[in-house]
Amino acid sequence: MIRRGVLVGNLFLCMALAGCGGRSGAGDLAGEGQERISCAIGPGVGWTEDCLIEQDRELLTVRHVDGGFRRFQIVHDGRGVVPADGAEQATIVVVGKGMIELSVGQDRYRLPARLSQRKS
Repeated sequence: MIRRGVLVGNLFLCMALAGCGGRSGAGDLAGEGQERISCAIGPGVGWTEDCLIEQDRELLTVRHVDGGFRRFQIVHDGRGVVPADGAEQATIVVVGKGMIELSVGQDRYRLPARLSQRKS
């Protein structure tokens, strides 16, 4: 079992994202070729497959079904990802092989990831 404190090193999100063409409307979350991820948006909410993720170089945007979104910056300093706006801190926990849970405020996201541990 990997403990929370062991999550160090580089985190590379392995997303096969499509849909590089025009954007769909904010309410249209069923775009073809879009990558869906598990998310739980708000306090006490269960997990759904309703969030879409987009990647533009080192920037990830997670879109919520209600039109809200969060942006994350991919960093290579051992933290993996950080909120792009810096308003709230992100917490990252390994939840399975090749999967992390990213929490910001009361929102949670499950993302595929490749983890490597920092050498001592």
